[in-house]
Amino acid sequence: MSNHSSTFTALRNPTYRRIWVASVLSSTCISAHDTTATWVMNMLSPSPFLLSLMSTVASLPFFLFTLPAGALADMVDRRKLLRFMNLWLAGTAALLAVLFTFHWLTPAIVLICIFLTGVGFAFNAPAWTAIVPEIVTNEELPSASTLSGLQLNVSGIIGPALGGLALRFVSPSWVFAANALCFFFVIFAIAQWKRPVRNAKLPLENFLESFATAIRYVRFAPGLQVVLARNILFSVFICVIPALLPVVGLQKLKFEPSSLGLLFTCMGAGSVFGAVFVVPKLRDRLHSNAIILSASILLGLVFLGMGLVLDHVLFMAIAAVAGIGWTLAASELWVVSQRAMPDWARGRMNATIIMVSQGAMALGGIIWGILATTLGVTLTLELAAGLFLLSLLLSIPLSIDFVGELNFTPAPVTSLSHKLLHIPRPHDGPISITYEFEVDRHRGSDFICLLRQVRLIHLRNGAFSWRLHEDLGRANVYRIEMMMPSWTEHLLQKERYTESEREVLQKAVALHVGPEPPIERVFLCVNRELLSHVSMVSHPSTMPTSPLDLGAQELGNTA
Repeated sequence: MSNHSSTFTALRNPTYRRIWVASVLSSTCISAHDTTATWVMNMLSPSPFLLSLMSTVASLPFFLFTLPAGALADMVDRRKLLRFMNLWLAGTAALLAVLFTFHWLTPAIVLICIFLTGVGFAFNAPAWTAIVPEIVTNEELPSASTLSGLQLNVSGIIGPALGGLALRFVSPSWVFAANALCFFFVIFAIAQWKRPVRNAKLPLENFLESFATAIRYVRFAPGLQVVLARNILFSVFICVIPALLPVVGLQKLKFEPSSLGLLFTCMGAGSVFGAVFVVPKLRDRLHSNAIILSASILLGLVFLGMGLVLDHVLFMAIAAVAGIGWTLAASELWVVSQRAMPDWARGRMNATIIMVSQGAMALGGIIWGILATTLGVTLTLELAAGLFLLSLLLSIPLSIDFVGELNFTPAPVTSLSHKLLHIPRPHDGPISITYEFEVDRHRGSDFICLLRQVRLIHLRNGAFSWRLHEDLGRANVYRIEMMMPSWTEHLLQKERYTESEREVLQKAVALHVGPEPPIERVFLCVNRELLSHVSMVSHPSTMPTSPLDLGAQELGNTA
């Protein structure tokens, strides 16, 4: 393998290397902490439902808070946000250590602490995803992406084994305290990063605008909706492993603490083997959809094995295979997700994917936990395997191979040349933008079909309302009218167009047959209470410009 394509290329970057090493150490302590928390919960209550509920409670904060966290990560200093959230995580781990020391822990308190830890990770994840491209170069980015997954797999091997081994010699409170200490290594590594100060060309969206933009983009991006659906489907079934693997190990096979840690270590070892040896070979031979389909079939067989195997060694081998299948499907889904989103929305879209995936895992954990309590663990695993394999039929209509054809290369931003009575303030709005087209009567149906794509382009890039009107006084004359929440959103929309979107917009312009190019007009909404005090100003004559993607030409005070 060449140095350029090496998995470890990004470690040559000293800033990334420091943060990655600190993250590996912290992730290892987190894995030991999770194993210890599972053991403590089983010691406090043998209920299969409470054990399975732990994975649900850990996933629920990602569903509730990740999207607001993604918006927040685009608005504040990400270094400060990451340092604060790691302090939060250290505090929750220390709280568990103190409560166990004084014998104040109950199953409910354990679940509350796990939820608070999940809140910290939910706010941490989008900011971490967003800073990696800032730390590494474009050439180092693929390596950094692989190393991030390898970090979790390595910690998944070492952490559970250390946690299980530590429980033989020390109190669980020491494991919780060690985890709290490890978060300070991450804080120190982040503090060493000297982030360059960047002068923004445009003002930032406010929190509500940023949040709403993420929702609108998902709503009007059919490709991303398919990717989200596949992530949800996978998450509902994959949570069978974290929800029921400890239940089978502790209650059916009667594992000791060290054996429980070794069980999770085997799954981590399988993940590393899959990432290093299996994933590259399959990507050379299969499309994304086929890789995920193959991994899902393997996981369905794993579910059956979890329910039927009684031998300890063979059960650990099944855990290793589970790690391979999970890594195959999850890594490919992640790559596909990154290819289905533009750079400007990457932070919020990653937050959206994390949110829906973790929400599906939380829901799935509850479902499988209830079924395990009522039907028994073996029957629940057999049912999960059957339903999972049956659900793979959806991979045909919901194929994700289309992402290879997507092009999110940003289009050049055309300089703005406004002919306005005044320039609005950044958050003035709403803003109404209109375009008027005259179309050949023989091309009317082509124009309407094309504008279906134009509508989606405008809506997912910032507009919250879009309408097409036909002039009743002039034949074959149409007017597009869209509403933007603010002047900032209007300017940002022009920077968000990709090359493929710009091509669609230009095709619409090419269907215009008027003597002059279509004219863009911009209007600012006026507060109705002030209408009586506003003198109506006639509009200046408008100079024709390239429509759809250029700046506003006029802005009038209209109701």
